[in-house]
Amino acid sequence: MDTPIARAEHIEFVKRMDEEHKRIHHRLNDLEKGLEQNNKLLVSVERLATNMENMQREQQEQGKRLEELEGRDGAMWRKVVGYAVTAVVGIVLGFVFTQIGM
Repeated sequence: MDTPIARAEHIEFVKRMDEEHKRIHHRLNDLEKGLEQNNKLLVSVERLATNMENMQREQQEQGKRLEELEGRDGAMWRKVVGYAVTAVVGIVLGFVFTQIGM
């Protein structure tokens, strides 16, 4: 290692190192672009997951509201049937009492 290298060898070494530097530089640029795309994809997936959670929550709330509305219709129908039965029973009792003379 104590012997100095020739100028031509040094120039050849520098030339090879420059080529290696350019090759590595291109690889790094490609990796950076890939990493940037991965980051964009990650952000998109996170947004999608958040939107899906919000949609699920909204769907559950809508399901509860739908059950409540369906329950109202059922309760209203039961009231109407109850009133109709009460009216029919009242008419029948009224007819029976008029027939017996009360």
